Amino acid sequence: MRTSQSQALPAAVPAGSGGPGGPAGASRGRLSGMAMMFGSGLSNQVGAATGALAFGAIGPAGVVAVRQWVAGAVLLTVGRPKVRSFTWRQWWPLLCLAAVFATMNLSLYTAIDRVGLGLAVTLEFLGPLTVALAASRRAVDLGCAVVAGAAVVALARPQPSTDYVGIALGLLAAACWASYILLNRTVGARLPGVEGSAAAAGVSGLLYLPVGIAVLAHHPPTATALACATTAGILSSAVPFLADLLALRRVDARFFGIFMSVNPVLAALVGMVVLGQSLDWVEWLAIAAIVSANGVSVLR
Repeated sequence: MRTSQSQALPAAVPAGSGGPGGPAGASRGRLSGMAMMFGSGLSNQVGAATGALAFGAIGPAGVVAVRQWVAGAVLLTVGRPKVRSFTWRQWWPLLCLAAVFATMNLSLYTAIDRVGLGLAVTLEFLGPLTVALAASRRAVDLGCAVVAGAAVVALARPQPSTDYVGIALGLLAAACWASYILLNRTVGARLPGVEGSAAAAGVSGLLYLPVGIAVLAHHPPTATALACATTAGILSSAVPFLADLLALRRVDARFFGIFMSVNPVLAALVGMVVLGQSLDWVEWLAIAAIVSANGVSVLR
């Protein structure tokens, strides 16, 4: 799952702002930024698929616990939050952010276990799309919302094999991602740099200590399962965080938001290659509709 740390990253340098080499340098910077964003998305989805390989041994909760510990360690090292100086006004949104962070990852990974990587990530992607559309009263955004809603109905179309629990968990992950974005705005306004996100990741890791210990004690992990869960933490947290940080220095925030739309497509492709999870043509159309709705909304 994408942990969305990019929401807390510094503002982008406009892609056309010149810099070393003039327009040619800006063009090279944009291309390198695109490569970094693609690498970030691919790393994120490969990480999620790798974590799913450990579900049989330690379950989604065990994988998420290890992943949260890794993410917390990485982000605390990068952000170095000065927690002793935090006030209650800074702590309360941070604690809410940590709870949302923890719930988002568990609901997404459990959804991946039930409905597959591609559909779970597509449903989760409705979170930032909803945030983008909620404050708008434009007809085009209303149309985007209708298209996205119709896509969800297509994904959840009633049939004997429909996993409504998995779909509900994907939608819960979407609600958590939307909450994450809104809370991160508050945390970012009250704490400098990435201190807020780093502290929230650390608290989230602490919340998973009893969960992880209980799960791993009940289901003793194999070395392979631990390696997969740890790899998920690195590929889905550390790599995207650093890649997004560098990418946002080369492209503007609007283009970054549009490019995020590639994640559901990458998730579907990685799910097919790594996990053998195939989608039918209706599901592919639904993914395309949600991706297109996001792109149109961000462009306008």
